[in-house]
Amino acid sequence: MGRGKTAKTGGEAAGRSEAAAGEVRDGVAITGVSGNLGRSLAKLLHGQERLVGIDRRPFRGKPKDLEMHEVDIRRNKAENAFRKGRLKALIHMGIMHDPRMSAEDHHSFNVVGTTRVLDYCVRYGVKKVVVLSSANVYGPSPDNSNFLTEDSPLMASQRFSDVRDLIAVDMYAQSFFYRHPEIETVVLRPVHIVGPHIKNAPSNYLRLPRPWMLLGFDPMIQLIHVEDVCLALAAALTPGVRGVYNVVGPGEVPLSTALRELSHPPVLVPHFLARPLLRQLYAFHIAGFPPPELDHLQWGCTVDGSRFVQDAGFAPRRTLKETLHSVLAE
Repeated sequence: MGRGKTAKTGGEAAGRSEAAAGEVRDGVAITGVSGNLGRSLAKLLHGQERLVGIDRRPFRGKPKDLEMHEVDIRRNKAENAFRKGRLKALIHMGIMHDPRMSAEDHHSFNVVGTTRVLDYCVRYGVKKVVVLSSANVYGPSPDNSNFLTEDSPLMASQRFSDVRDLIAVDMYAQSFFYRHPEIETVVLRPVHIVGPHIKNAPSNYLRLPRPWMLLGFDPMIQLIHVEDVCLALAAALTPGVRGVYNVVGPGEVPLSTALRELSHPPVLVPHFLARPLLRQLYAFHIAGFPPPELDHLQWGCTVDGSRFVQDAGFAPRRTLKETLHSVLAE
């Protein structure tokens, strides 16, 4: 997929927009705004942009200047946020990542929901779309090169079927880029997001007082603070930026070094025992992450983020030490 600076523009959908001609567009819609990342983004942007939040969950304590639509993005009622919102941009983060939900629920919410909101963008003349994906779409593998570029194949679903929907969303956003060149489309693939209130697998793992490491393996890991991800999303709104971008934090570090910095001595487990044992622990809700996540403890999946630095001028503000210790903050 090409970079934004070189992508061709066009107006094939301009005439299809149902927005009124000459209407002032100053709204930025955020799907998934009630999640921890969405809340952080709203906090960052609400004084700079007129925000329209879309989420099926309530946003308690929301900024007073945020217009909230408490609705499932798959429902027809979600269209109201686009019809009435005078939107100039959409930041789509309304992706379900709950490994305990059914595959059908994941597919319906993630893929169908994404299709609907992007269709609304075409229909109502939204000129900027930012879709949050993840560097996890590449997948950890012994065959990975040291730093994967945005042109690398998305192989994660070969071993971790729960990532299929995320890959489907990523690929749909790429096809949207080509089908609607009149809309500046950005797909961001950040590395592992961590932070004080983030409850994903990487953050949960780093909080463990005695985390597992697989005997004989010490992969390089890349982390990014949740607030730096928000800065990346804001940078993606910059006019002229379009394309697929890896987003990296302040560097990479061996897993053992990260655990030593956090004073969390690891338990060394043979890899052939780790998977069946974790499968049982996860089934009984004792472990906080599913067995396929062990691939990240065995093999590397480091990515090159230089393209986003060059095109959007992005630079993380948090140091590696601050990023690591953020998982322990309250």
